[in-house]
Amino acid sequence: MNIPQDLKYTSEHEWIRMDGDVAYVGITDYAQEQLGDIVFVDIPTVGETLNAGEVFGTIEVVKTISDIFLPVSGEVLEQNEELVDNPALVNQDPYGKGWLIKMKPAADADMSVLLDAAAYKAVI
Repeated sequence: MNIPQDLKYTSEHEWIRMDGDVAYVGITDYAQEQLGDIVFVDIPTVGETLNAGEVFGTIEVVKTISDIFLPVSGEVLEQNEELVDNPALVNQDPYGKGWLIKMKPAADADMSVLLDAAAYKAVI
């Protein structure tokens, strides 16, 4: 199971990676493995400002739909458009091409409440 050391994680299996003042968010390798083949990703919250823990979208697999939660408060800037035509990228490369959204964390976003790789490994 791939758990990159340079990311932060939630107990709901999302990851976040800072790139300057923008963050990329996706689901973990563990989450995509548990879900199975992803057939659709829906991110209706682009342009909205949400609080940490709020649902920002859903992932659909053959038999179920799962909510995806924002790791920290902030504005959802864009969704990964490649997932519209190829949602399986989340299964194939969850920490790379399978990212879900770019967001701008709020000024008071608290990254310290997120899990490091060791703590996330303990959760799963």
